[in-house]
Amino acid sequence: MTDRYCDGNLASRTEEFLSRAALNSLPSALAVLRSCERLLPMADQLNIVQRCVDAVGSKVCDESKFPTRSPDEWWAYELTALSPSTLQKVLAAMRSRGAAPKALATAVSAYAEKLLPDIISGRAPPPAAGPGGDEAARTRQRGLLESVVSLLPDDAPFHVSFLCCLLRAAVFLKSSSSCRGKLEKRVSAALNQASVGDLLSVTLDCGGERVADVETVRRIVAGFVEREGRGGVLYGGGAVCCSAAMQKVARTVDAFVGEIATDQDLGVSKFAGIAAVVPKSARRFDDDLYCAVDIYLKAHPELDEIEREKVCSVMDPLRLSYEARLHASQNKRLPLQIMLHALYYDQLNLRIGGGGAAKAPDPAADMRNQIMADSELIKENEALRSELVRMKMYVSDIHRSQGSSTCKGGGPKKPTFFSSVSKTLGKLNPFARPGSKDTSNLHDGVEVAKPRRRRFSLS
Repeated sequence: MTDRYCDGNLASRTEEFLSRAALNSLPSALAVLRSCERLLPMADQLNIVQRCVDAVGSKVCDESKFPTRSPDEWWAYELTALSPSTLQKVLAAMRSRGAAPKALATAVSAYAEKLLPDIISGRAPPPAAGPGGDEAARTRQRGLLESVVSLLPDDAPFHVSFLCCLLRAAVFLKSSSSCRGKLEKRVSAALNQASVGDLLSVTLDCGGERVADVETVRRIVAGFVEREGRGGVLYGGGAVCCSAAMQKVARTVDAFVGEIATDQDLGVSKFAGIAAVVPKSARRFDDDLYCAVDIYLKAHPELDEIEREKVCSVMDPLRLSYEARLHASQNKRLPLQIMLHALYYDQLNLRIGGGGAAKAPDPAADMRNQIMADSELIKENEALRSELVRMKMYVSDIHRSQGSSTCKGGGPKKPTFFSSVSKTLGKLNPFARPGSKDTSNLHDGVEVAKPRRRRFSLS
């Protein structure tokens, strides 16, 4: 088939066809690449596969930057006809030619929608396992899902709703732990863009009626908190100022907890575990968390006092707004201790004139106040130290002058500095009784005449 036997043989004609026609456009290059998938490994040994992959990668990069058709992502839907292994080679060729991460994400998203339309769109649940389910279809979908997850580039910005759909399918299809772990990390990295509906799609069952998996969401939120905690800003007094992303996630988690609080099968430990994973410093007020706690207590009236206290331990009654504290002080579903805390805080505010509205903690203001207090304390310490030094010098001078002029004998002693100070302090003594005698002028060695004891008789 080569030119060694005759000119214009099959090998030269094939090469001419590939270079002049097959590899000049994206659709034709994809057609040849799909044909080569049925001729492996021979087509790979002849280097036809690699040439097609390079041509497809180059043309896809050009189309992603300067689209020539409408819609702009038409090239991504053309790639959905390839097998997962071939698409992986095309993605590697695109990355080597400097394709944007968004283009890689578009290609993988379109491929997942083509392979798993029901799972991605959420129109139908995955097939159930068991006697009534199609186990073969379940195994096939699990394999396709794991293939799609293996295609996800690390630097591609996928939408968090798309990642949550994949994670939901991985949970129900019981995919491998590595597949679920990779999806959990990707969702955790973009958790500040997630909505309550995204978290509910991972938690609820196929029918969307019952809470099936809370632990997955708890691990996702814990991973986000751990990553954000490394970048927290520490102020004076140990206060930590959380980022805006952390505060947004805290609001989303509080709303999510309020949504799942009505489930009768949600235990106290699971409820407290997901609510307490967010640090307290990420919330300005605990009003949303108090609303979730109230919903949970209303949906579970059979809880005893200890269980209700554990539920309420996730919130701080002193971090509620005035309206929430007023509601909490009259809420009979709360433990008595929480009601007393809210009521006591309101009474304390009224007593000190703090008004009705609670002030939110301000780490920057606390730091400034702490610095000012420290500077004032340093100035006072320096003034007291200087005054003490002057006092010691003054006392030393008095002692030296008294030592040189003191006369020997039993005469009365001259008043010293300490005796004058004692006399002054004696006059200012608040415990002295009216009419008591001043003993500051009495000298040592002088006997004091005792008063005569008088008899009081009726005669």
